[in-house]
Amino acid sequence: MKRLIFSILFVIAIVHVSPAQNPDKKTFTNPLLPSGADPWVIYQDGYYYYTNSSQNSLVIRKTKSLADLRSAEKKTVWTPPPNTNYSKELWAPELHYINHKWYMYFAADDGNNNNHRLYVLENASPDPLKGDWVFKGKISDDTDKWAIDGSVFSHKGQLYLIWAGWEGDENGQQDIYIAKMKNPWTIEGKRSKISSPLYDWEKYGDLHDAGNPPHVNVNEGPEILKHKDKLFLIYSASGCWTDFYALGMLTASENSDLLDPRSWKKSPEPVFKKSEENGVYAPGHNSFFKSPDGKEDWIIYHANSKPGQGCGGFRSPRMQKFTWNKNGTPNFGLPVKENTPLTIPSQTN
Repeated sequence: MKRLIFSILFVIAIVHVSPAQNPDKKTFTNPLLPSGADPWVIYQDGYYYYTNSSQNSLVIRKTKSLADLRSAEKKTVWTPPPNTNYSKELWAPELHYINHKWYMYFAADDGNNNNHRLYVLENASPDPLKGDWVFKGKISDDTDKWAIDGSVFSHKGQLYLIWAGWEGDENGQQDIYIAKMKNPWTIEGKRSKISSPLYDWEKYGDLHDAGNPPHVNVNEGPEILKHKDKLFLIYSASGCWTDFYALGMLTASENSDLLDPRSWKKSPEPVFKKSEENGVYAPGHNSFFKSPDGKEDWIIYHANSKPGQGCGGFRSPRMQKFTWNKNGTPNFGLPVKENTPLTIPSQTN
Protein backbone atom coordinates (compact mmCIF):
# COMPACT_ATOMS: atom_id res chain seq x y z
CA MET A 1 0.00 0.00 0.00
CA LYS A 2 2.82 2.39 0.84
CA ARG A 3 3.95 4.63 -1.98
CA LEU A 4 1.69 2.93 -4.50
CA ILE A 5 2.67 5.50 -7.07
CA PHE A 6 6.21 6.07 -5.82
CA SER A 7 8.00 4.65 -8.83
CA ILE A 8 5.91 6.76 -11.20
CA LEU A 9 6.39 10.06 -9.42
CA PHE A 10 9.88 9.56 -8.04
CA VAL A 11 12.32 12.20 -9.17
CA ILE A 12 16.01 11.82 -8.43
CA ALA A 13 17.46 15.20 -7.57
CA ILE A 14 21.14 15.35 -8.43
CA VAL A 15 22.96 18.33 -6.96
CA HIS A 16 26.68 18.54 -7.69
CA VAL A 17 28.35 20.75 -5.12
CA SER A 18 31.71 21.06 -3.46
CA PRO A 19 32.23 18.94 -0.32
CA ALA A 20 33.62 21.99 1.47
CA GLN A 21 31.49 23.06 4.43
CA ASN A 22 30.93 26.42 6.09
CA PRO A 23 31.79 26.31 9.81
CA ASP A 24 30.60 29.90 10.30
CA LYS A 25 27.05 29.25 9.18
CA LYS A 26 24.69 30.07 12.06
CA THR A 27 21.30 29.65 10.41
CA PHE A 28 19.66 27.40 7.84
CA THR A 29 16.36 27.16 5.99
CA ASN A 30 14.13 24.26 5.05
CA PRO A 31 14.09 22.20 2.93
CA LEU A 32 17.57 20.76 3.53
CA LEU A 33 17.66 19.08 0.10
CA PRO A 34 15.51 19.51 -3.01
CA SER A 35 14.27 15.93 -2.65
CA GLY A 36 14.57 13.07 -0.18
CA ALA A 37 11.82 10.94 1.35
CA ASP A 38 12.04 9.05 4.66
CA PRO A 39 15.03 10.96 6.11
CA TRP A 40 17.14 9.33 8.80
CA VAL A 41 19.91 10.90 10.91
CA ILE A 42 22.36 9.52 13.47
CA TYR A 43 25.12 11.40 15.31
CA GLN A 44 28.36 9.55 16.01
CA ASP A 45 31.87 10.71 16.95
CA GLY A 46 31.32 14.32 15.93
CA TYR A 47 29.56 13.66 12.63
CA TYR A 48 25.98 13.40 11.45
CA TYR A 49 25.24 10.58 9.05
CA TYR A 50 22.16 11.06 6.89
CA THR A 51 20.29 8.78 4.52
CA ASN A 52 16.92 8.68 2.75
CA SER A 53 15.04 6.53 0.25
CA SER A 54 16.71 6.46 -3.15
CA GLN A 55 14.93 3.46 -4.67
CA ASN A 56 17.82 1.51 -6.23
CA SER A 57 20.78 1.94 -3.86
CA LEU A 58 21.80 3.00 -0.36
CA VAL A 59 23.45 6.40 -0.03
CA ILE A 60 24.97 8.04 3.07
CA ARG A 61 25.91 11.69 3.61
CA LYS A 62 28.43 12.72 6.28
CA THR A 63 28.58 16.20 7.78
CA LYS A 64 29.55 18.14 10.90
CA SER A 65 26.38 20.22 10.52
CA LEU A 66 23.06 19.23 9.01
CA ALA A 67 22.69 22.85 7.94
CA ASP A 68 25.36 21.96 5.35
CA LEU A 69 23.65 18.80 4.14
CA ARG A 70 23.64 19.94 0.51
CA SER A 71 27.44 20.11 0.51
CA ALA A 72 28.03 17.05 2.69
CA GLU A 73 30.34 14.23 1.64
CA LYS A 74 28.13 11.73 -0.16
CA LYS A 75 28.69 8.10 -1.06
CA THR A 76 26.68 5.23 -2.50
CA VAL A 77 27.66 2.49 -0.06
CA TRP A 78 25.67 -0.42 -1.50
CA THR A 79 23.81 -1.35 -4.65
CA PRO A 80 21.84 -4.61 -4.62
CA PRO A 81 22.68 -7.30 -7.15
CA PRO A 82 20.12 -7.65 -9.94
CA ASN A 83 17.35 -10.25 -10.07
CA THR A 84 17.04 -10.91 -6.35
CA ASN A 85 14.16 -10.55 -3.89
CA TYR A 86 15.76 -7.30 -2.69
CA SER A 87 16.95 -5.68 -5.94
CA LYS A 88 14.28 -2.99 -6.25
CA GLU A 89 12.23 -0.39 -4.37
CA LEU A 90 14.68 0.14 -1.52
CA TRP A 91 12.72 2.17 1.01
CA ALA A 92 13.35 3.96 4.30
CA PRO A 93 16.97 3.02 5.06
CA GLU A 94 18.15 3.52 8.64
CA LEU A 95 21.72 3.56 9.93
CA HIS A 96 22.39 2.29 13.47
CA TYR A 97 25.58 1.83 15.49
CA ILE A 98 25.31 -1.32 17.63
CA ASN A 99 28.10 -3.12 19.53
CA HIS A 100 30.81 -1.15 17.69
CA LYS A 101 29.48 -2.00 14.25
CA TRP A 102 27.29 -0.19 11.76
CA TYR A 103 24.00 -1.72 10.59
CA MET A 104 21.84 -0.45 7.77
CA TYR A 105 18.20 -1.56 7.74
CA PHE A 106 15.98 -1.17 4.69
CA ALA A 107 12.92 -2.59 2.94
CA ALA A 108 13.18 -3.97 -0.59
CA ASP A 109 11.44 -6.22 -3.09
CA ASP A 110 11.77 -7.74 -6.55
CA GLY A 111 9.69 -5.04 -8.21
CA ASN A 112 6.40 -6.29 -6.78
CA ASN A 113 5.32 -4.35 -3.67
CA ASN A 114 3.57 -7.45 -2.30
CA ASN A 115 7.02 -8.95 -1.78
CA HIS A 116 8.49 -6.16 0.37
CA ARG A 117 10.55 -7.48 3.29
CA LEU A 118 13.20 -6.08 5.66
CA TYR A 119 16.93 -6.58 5.13
CA VAL A 120 20.13 -5.52 6.88
CA LEU A 121 23.79 -4.88 6.10
CA GLU A 122 26.77 -4.81 8.50
CA ASN A 123 29.98 -2.77 8.44
CA ALA A 124 32.80 -3.06 11.02
CA SER A 125 34.50 0.20 9.96
CA PRO A 126 34.30 3.14 12.43
CA ASP A 127 33.28 5.29 9.45
CA PRO A 128 30.22 3.93 7.58
CA LEU A 129 31.43 5.59 4.37
CA LYS A 130 34.49 3.33 4.52
CA GLY A 131 35.02 -0.39 4.95
CA ASP A 132 32.87 -3.14 3.48
CA TRP A 133 29.11 -3.45 3.80
CA VAL A 134 28.23 -7.12 4.22
CA PHE A 135 24.73 -8.34 3.39
CA LYS A 136 23.41 -10.15 6.49
CA GLY A 137 20.10 -11.17 4.92
CA LYS A 138 16.40 -10.84 5.52
CA ILE A 139 14.96 -9.99 8.94
CA SER A 140 11.64 -11.68 9.61
CA ASP A 141 9.59 -13.35 12.29
CA ASP A 142 8.13 -16.78 11.62
CA THR A 143 5.09 -15.36 9.77
CA ASP A 144 7.31 -13.80 7.08
CA LYS A 145 4.62 -11.28 6.12
CA TRP A 146 4.96 -8.03 4.14
CA ALA A 147 7.17 -5.59 6.03
CA ILE A 148 8.62 -2.09 5.57
CA ASP A 149 10.03 0.77 7.68
CA GLY A 150 12.16 -1.24 10.07
CA SER A 151 13.79 0.54 13.02
CA VAL A 152 15.69 -0.80 16.02
CA PHE A 153 16.15 0.47 19.56
CA SER A 154 17.62 -0.82 22.80
CA HIS A 155 15.76 -0.71 26.11
CA LYS A 156 17.01 -2.12 29.42
CA GLY A 157 19.64 -4.14 27.60
CA GLN A 158 17.20 -5.69 25.12
CA LEU A 159 17.26 -4.90 21.39
CA TYR A 160 13.88 -4.50 19.68
CA LEU A 161 12.73 -4.21 16.08
CA ILE A 162 9.66 -2.16 15.15
CA TRP A 163 8.15 -2.04 11.68
CA ALA A 164 5.03 -1.61 9.55
CA GLY A 165 3.46 -4.78 8.24
CA TRP A 166 0.43 -6.72 7.10
CA GLU A 167 -1.56 -9.10 9.22
CA GLY A 168 -2.08 -11.43 6.25
CA ASP A 169 -0.93 -11.71 2.66
CA GLU A 170 -3.09 -9.02 1.05
CA ASN A 171 -2.82 -5.25 0.94
CA GLY A 172 -5.63 -3.86 3.06
CA GLN A 173 -4.17 -2.32 6.19
CA GLN A 174 -0.75 -1.46 7.58
CA ASP A 175 -0.16 -2.07 11.28
CA ILE A 176 2.83 -1.55 13.55
CA TYR A 177 4.62 -4.54 15.01
CA ILE A 178 7.35 -5.07 17.58
CA ALA A 179 9.60 -8.05 18.33
CA LYS A 180 12.66 -8.80 20.43
CA MET A 181 15.95 -9.36 18.64
CA LYS A 182 18.57 -12.00 19.42
CA ASN A 183 21.16 -9.93 17.58
CA PRO A 184 21.04 -6.99 15.13
CA TRP A 185 19.99 -9.26 12.24
CA THR A 186 17.76 -11.87 13.91
CA ILE A 187 14.28 -11.66 15.43
CA GLU A 188 13.71 -13.71 18.56
CA GLY A 189 10.21 -14.97 19.31
CA LYS A 190 6.85 -13.80 18.03
CA ARG A 191 5.87 -10.43 16.61
CA SER A 192 3.29 -8.38 18.51
CA LYS A 193 0.89 -5.93 16.88
CA ILE A 194 0.83 -2.74 18.96
CA SER A 195 -0.95 -0.28 16.68
CA SER A 196 -3.65 -0.38 14.01
CA PRO A 197 -5.41 2.55 12.32
CA LEU A 198 -8.22 3.57 14.66
CA TYR A 199 -9.12 7.22 14.15
CA ASP A 200 -10.39 8.95 11.01
CA TRP A 201 -7.13 10.93 10.63
CA GLU A 202 -5.31 7.58 10.23
CA LYS A 203 -7.51 6.51 7.33
CA TYR A 204 -7.22 9.20 4.64
CA GLY A 205 -6.39 7.96 1.18
CA ASP A 206 -9.26 6.52 -0.84
CA LEU A 207 -7.77 5.51 -4.18
CA HIS A 208 -10.83 3.66 -5.40
CA ASP A 209 -11.08 5.85 -8.48
CA ALA A 210 -7.57 4.81 -9.44
CA GLY A 211 -8.47 1.14 -9.27
CA ASN A 212 -7.01 0.66 -5.80
CA PRO A 213 -8.64 -0.62 -2.59
CA PRO A 214 -11.26 1.82 -1.26
CA HIS A 215 -10.17 1.37 2.36
CA VAL A 216 -6.77 2.87 3.09
CA ASN A 217 -5.77 2.38 6.72
CA VAL A 218 -2.12 3.16 7.31
CA ASN A 219 0.22 3.12 10.30
CA GLU A 220 3.89 3.13 9.23
CA GLY A 221 7.31 4.67 9.83
CA PRO A 222 7.59 3.89 13.58
CA GLU A 223 10.34 5.66 15.53
CA ILE A 224 11.14 5.53 19.25
CA LEU A 225 11.68 8.67 21.32
CA LYS A 226 12.66 8.26 24.98
CA HIS A 227 12.14 10.93 27.63
CA LYS A 228 12.37 10.48 31.40
CA ASP A 229 10.24 7.45 32.35
CA LYS A 230 8.34 7.19 29.06
CA LEU A 231 8.81 5.70 25.62
CA PHE A 232 7.03 7.43 22.76
CA LEU A 233 6.51 5.64 19.49
CA ILE A 234 5.96 8.26 16.79
CA TYR A 235 4.47 6.88 13.59
CA SER A 236 3.08 8.10 10.27
CA ALA A 237 -0.61 7.70 9.48
CA SER A 238 -2.87 7.82 6.38
CA GLY A 239 -1.77 7.41 2.78
CA CYS A 240 1.52 9.13 1.97
CA TRP A 241 -0.07 10.24 -1.33
CA THR A 242 -2.53 12.44 0.57
CA ASP A 243 -1.99 15.88 2.08
CA PHE A 244 -3.26 14.43 5.37
CA TYR A 245 -0.19 12.27 6.01
CA ALA A 246 0.63 13.05 9.66
CA LEU A 247 2.39 11.83 12.79
CA GLY A 248 0.63 9.95 15.56
CA MET A 249 1.94 8.83 18.94
CA LEU A 250 1.87 5.79 21.21
CA THR A 251 3.05 6.09 24.83
CA ALA A 252 4.39 3.38 27.14
CA SER A 253 5.97 3.35 30.58
CA GLU A 254 9.66 2.45 30.64
CA ASN A 255 8.87 -0.41 33.04
CA SER A 256 6.05 -1.93 30.99
CA ASP A 257 6.14 -5.03 28.80
CA LEU A 258 6.76 -3.49 25.40
CA LEU A 259 5.46 -6.60 23.62
CA ASP A 260 2.07 -6.23 25.31
CA PRO A 261 -0.27 -4.08 23.18
CA ARG A 262 -1.97 -2.92 26.40
CA SER A 263 1.26 -1.17 27.40
CA TRP A 264 0.90 1.32 24.55
CA LYS A 265 -1.66 4.14 24.71
CA LYS A 266 -2.54 5.86 21.44
CA SER A 267 -3.05 9.64 21.39
CA PRO A 268 -6.47 10.51 19.91
CA GLU A 269 -5.12 13.36 17.76
CA PRO A 270 -2.07 13.67 15.49
CA VAL A 271 0.99 15.24 17.11
CA PHE A 272 2.32 16.78 13.86
CA LYS A 273 0.31 17.52 10.72
CA LYS A 274 0.05 19.72 7.64
CA SER A 275 0.06 23.49 7.97
CA GLU A 276 -1.69 25.19 5.09
CA GLU A 277 -0.80 28.63 6.48
CA ASN A 278 2.90 27.66 6.38
CA GLY A 279 2.67 25.86 3.05
CA VAL A 280 3.73 22.45 4.39
CA TYR A 281 1.77 19.38 3.32
CA ALA A 282 1.92 15.69 4.21
CA PRO A 283 4.66 15.91 6.86
CA GLY A 284 5.77 12.52 8.05
CA HIS A 285 8.23 9.63 8.18
CA ASN A 286 10.55 11.29 10.66
CA SER A 287 13.54 10.52 12.83
CA PHE A 288 15.02 12.25 15.88
CA PHE A 289 18.45 13.52 16.82
CA LYS A 290 20.21 15.62 19.43
CA SER A 291 22.21 18.79 18.81
CA PRO A 292 26.01 18.34 18.92
CA ASP A 293 26.11 19.57 22.52
CA GLY A 294 23.33 17.15 23.50
CA LYS A 295 21.09 19.91 24.85
CA GLU A 296 18.49 20.23 22.09
CA ASP A 297 15.99 17.79 20.61
CA TRP A 298 15.34 17.88 16.87
CA ILE A 299 12.96 16.20 14.47
CA ILE A 300 13.74 15.61 10.80
CA TYR A 301 10.92 14.69 8.44
CA HIS A 302 9.83 14.89 4.83
CA ALA A 303 7.01 17.05 3.48
CA ASN A 304 5.59 18.55 0.30
CA SER A 305 5.51 22.24 -0.59
CA LYS A 306 2.14 22.20 -2.34
CA PRO A 307 -1.08 20.23 -2.03
CA GLY A 308 -1.53 17.16 -4.18
CA GLN A 309 2.17 16.42 -4.74
CA GLY A 310 1.84 12.85 -3.52
CA CYS A 311 4.48 10.23 -2.73
CA GLY A 312 7.13 11.09 -5.30
CA GLY A 313 10.26 13.20 -5.58
CA PHE A 314 8.58 16.40 -4.42
CA ARG A 315 8.99 15.21 -0.84
CA SER A 316 11.94 17.02 0.74
CA PRO A 317 13.69 16.68 4.12
CA ARG A 318 13.18 19.40 6.73
CA MET A 319 14.25 19.72 10.36
CA GLN A 320 13.24 21.80 13.36
CA LYS A 321 13.81 21.91 17.09
CA PHE A 322 11.06 20.65 19.40
CA THR A 323 10.29 21.03 23.10
CA TRP A 324 8.57 19.10 25.89
CA ASN A 325 5.21 19.72 27.50
CA LYS A 326 4.82 19.89 31.27
CA ASN A 327 3.32 16.39 31.26
CA GLY A 328 6.47 15.02 29.64
CA THR A 329 5.11 14.56 26.12
CA PRO A 330 6.89 16.00 23.05
CA ASN A 331 5.64 19.23 21.51
CA PHE A 332 6.56 19.34 17.83
CA GLY A 333 4.62 22.53 17.06
CA LEU A 334 3.74 23.35 13.46
CA PRO A 335 5.88 22.48 10.44
CA VAL A 336 8.03 25.55 9.80
CA LYS A 337 7.48 27.56 6.64
CA GLU A 338 10.05 27.11 3.89
CA ASN A 339 12.94 29.60 3.69
CA THR A 340 12.40 30.74 7.30
CA PRO A 341 15.85 31.30 8.91
CA LEU A 342 16.33 28.90 11.81
CA THR A 343 19.28 28.73 14.22
CA ILE A 344 21.42 25.67 13.64
CA PRO A 345 21.52 22.97 16.33
CA SER A 346 23.55 24.16 19.33
CA GLN A 347 27.23 23.34 19.09
CA THR A 348 29.76 22.12 21.65
CA ASN A 349 32.11 24.77 23.00
